[in-house]
Amino acid sequence: MNLKEALYKAESIIASQHIADARNEAELLLMHFLGIGKAELYTRLQELTSPSEVEGFWYLVQHRCHHEPTAYILKQCQFYGIDFYIDSRALIPRPESELLVEGALEFIRQRFPSEIPSSIADVGTGSGALAIVVALHQPQAEIYAIDVSAAALEVARMNCSKHGVEKHVHLLLGDMLQPLPKPVDIILANLPYVKESELPQLSPEIKNFEPIIALAGGRDGLEKVRQLLPQAKQKLLPGGLILLEIGQGQGPVATALVKDYFPTAKIDLIPDLGGIDRVVRVVT
Repeated sequence: MNLKEALYKAESIIASQHIADARNEAELLLMHFLGIGKAELYTRLQELTSPSEVEGFWYLVQHRCHHEPTAYILKQCQFYGIDFYIDSRALIPRPESELLVEGALEFIRQRFPSEIPSSIADVGTGSGALAIVVALHQPQAEIYAIDVSAAALEVARMNCSKHGVEKHVHLLLGDMLQPLPKPVDIILANLPYVKESELPQLSPEIKNFEPIIALAGGRDGLEKVRQLLPQAKQKLLPGGLILLEIGQGQGPVATALVKDYFPTAKIDLIPDLGGIDRVVRVVT
């Protein structure tokens, strides 16, 4: 069997499990197994594979057919154009969360001259992706990355080391903002926002592999936001920014909750590329 035949067979097997974009999935797994990029793969399609190579590749394909997310199989994902280590201890970063990064970076550019450092709390940091991207773009910033999961923070620590930001990103174990040592200028929060009733409807990739603690947002998906806001009122400096990622249809209720604690703040809803209100932006 050559690489082309292995690729087409893998595509067929993955597609039989009703997994979308089976061709791309097969390519990713084969490129990872061979340790090569796409251009090299397509120059080597006629190469023959050994039985041991075929066996190793099918092992990866089998994992994907059991609906294990490709990012967990590869132990790698991209966020904001940057590679991160990822495994099942932390939620896989989503493209929608890049809105939090963009909002934070824009606020810093507008409000903080280059010689004045900003301070940021990333609540529910998981893999550390948000905090690390901001640190790479704003190395003068003081960033606190907080998570209630010690296991998730182990992943974040690996990524901080990978990107050389250990001195800029302080990892804190605890619930919401409780471990934060002092008030900050910016609070980023990608909290669990899946409604209780929606959890059984999630894809097998999500509900069977990703940490439930990073998904379950209570009856209406906003339970964690209700816990965060009273703490945020105490831990946000005057003239600060809060960016909250929310689920589909949660904008009106989330906005009302924010107004209860920040009645004079400027509150906006930022849509994602699909037009869904995805982030609540609060400028106090």
